[in-house]
Amino acid sequence: MATDDERPEPVVVPPASLAPGTLRAVVESYVLREGTDYGERDVSLDDKVRDVLRQLERGEAEIVFDPASESIDLVPAGRSQRR
Repeated sequence: MATDDERPEPVVVPPASLAPGTLRAVVESYVLREGTDYGERDVSLDDKVRDVLRQLERGEAEIVFDPASESIDLVPAGRSQRR
């Protein structure tokens, strides 16, 4: 098992580097996770995806690939560094 010093750093993935269908799939996967709740009102999947895509376009969120777990996550901008 790798120690923290041996773990590869997460990689920020620019949204423009992904094909449109892949980008949408990544965002859909994120918004469909449990706990992604918009409160008392119903919000469609398309609206949720549009909201996240806008956050990515404005630089408010980042797509991060973690080579150690081979997973992708969306995080607030600037939070992609390991804690």
